[in-house]
Amino acid sequence: MLEILNDLIPNIMSKLSDFYTALSDTLLMIAWSGVFIFIIGLFFGILITVTQKKGIFENIIIYQILDKLINFFRSVPFIILLTAVMPISRLIMGTAINVEGAIVPLVLGTVPFFTRQIESALAETDHGLIEAALSMGSSPLDIIFRVYLRESFSSIIRGTTITLISLVGLTTMAGVVGAGGLGDFAVRYGHDRNQLDVTWVTVIVLVILVNMIQLAGGLIIKKNKH
Repeated sequence: MLEILNDLIPNIMSKLSDFYTALSDTLLMIAWSGVFIFIIGLFFGILITVTQKKGIFENIIIYQILDKLINFFRSVPFIILLTAVMPISRLIMGTAINVEGAIVPLVLGTVPFFTRQIESALAETDHGLIEAALSMGSSPLDIIFRVYLRESFSSIIRGTTITLISLVGLTTMAGVVGAGGLGDFAVRYGHDRNQLDVTWVTVIVLVILVNMIQLAGGLIIKKNKH
């Protein structure tokens, strides 16, 4: 088996340690960023939903400010955001490179997208259920947790899956500017040194990772439906 692999992917086999490190860095970026993105995006998604017109916490000022901020950050290309927030990354994480330096731009670049996913998911909630809960004396917090989040669970998981898949792509871009990971590995060896087996193995690994995320999300949604 080793002889076959050495023949098929010689450059990967000679850099297995670097490849494993790159894969580990990518998984760390996805894991750490994903946690922060989920918490912050869920909070802002709920906030923008309940403060909109006729929302249970209607506040047009908060809604308009949040809506404009989300639109602003969504309009900034991620590759530009990576360099623009380097001072913030150094301030918060102590560095603007490696995995730690990638967390801040990944979060800032993805939270607006995930917030919109949550907003869309919550918008699918039957307004009649909300009115019924209000008529029964439920508090706004009860409505958020027992109506909005419970009824939108499948849609939230679907949005989370889409966001994680998008995050995989963003981590490869972050790698190009010093964050490490599979993106840096593919560019440094596959592109710059024209080692095609490095490029193809990286692509295959990323495709497998994306499909694993998609499969996990689908299984959670399917289990919830039953």
